[in-house]
Amino acid sequence: MKPLFLKNSMPFAVIALGISGAFATTSIQSIPENKVPIVGYLANSQNKCINTPVACETIPKPFLCRLNGTTGPIAYKKEDDDNCIEPLFRP
Repeated sequence: MKPLFLKNSMPFAVIALGISGAFATTSIQSIPENKVPIVGYLANSQNKCINTPVACETIPKPFLCRLNGTTGPIAYKKEDDDNCIEPLFRP
């Protein structure tokens, strides 16, 4: 009786395990990532960074990151050689 029960119930157990694994995998993939804001800097006329940090993001969005919200100078990503070339976006 015991081997017959295992023989008949094993396919159902494998199917249930597979379905639960599939749902667990898709739920893990759909968790949104929390992006840490990057510090943006203002640029002078020579594209050198001025030490005025602004909280920005690198994810492209319709609005650029600026010093005073929607107005003011645009904030840029600071490169290794102290140049500000890549504009950043509002968080």
